[in-house]
Amino acid sequence: MLPLSLLKTAQGHPMLVELKNGETYNGHLVNCDTWMNIHLREVICTSKDGDRFWRMPECYVRGNTIKYLRVPDEVIDKVQEEAKSRTDRKPPGVGRGRGRGGRDDSAVGRQAKGIGRGMDDGGAKGRGKGGPSAKSGGRGGF
Repeated sequence: MLPLSLLKTAQGHPMLVELKNGETYNGHLVNCDTWMNIHLREVICTSKDGDRFWRMPECYVRGNTIKYLRVPDEVIDKVQEEAKSRTDRKPPGVGRGRGRGGRDDSAVGRQAKGIGRGMDDGGAKGRGKGGPSAKSGGRGGF
């Protein structure tokens, strides 16, 4: 389970955010981004000492100031169920693959070339390793 997927699932749910400076923010998560910056609504901010409280309609918390987040158990369970259903749907080892090659129709309209770079005959311009169209006086072959 990835932290950002957990936060995306937690949108609309209440959560507690503690910052590195000791302040805590209780509110409903509106949105988060890839840097874990979060936007909260209906926020109650508590000072480091716990003796002062502020009520704010909304606030924005920068991700690198966050020490930890407390998310409801129902959100965690939901993310775990989604991850399990995702692994059940797709068997392991089945994917698009990597690297060159694969489908035969990928070279439609083009002539197949040899393996590696510069191994063709060079064509009309005379570049390449030589081969059948090598000009006289050149390297002629290898």
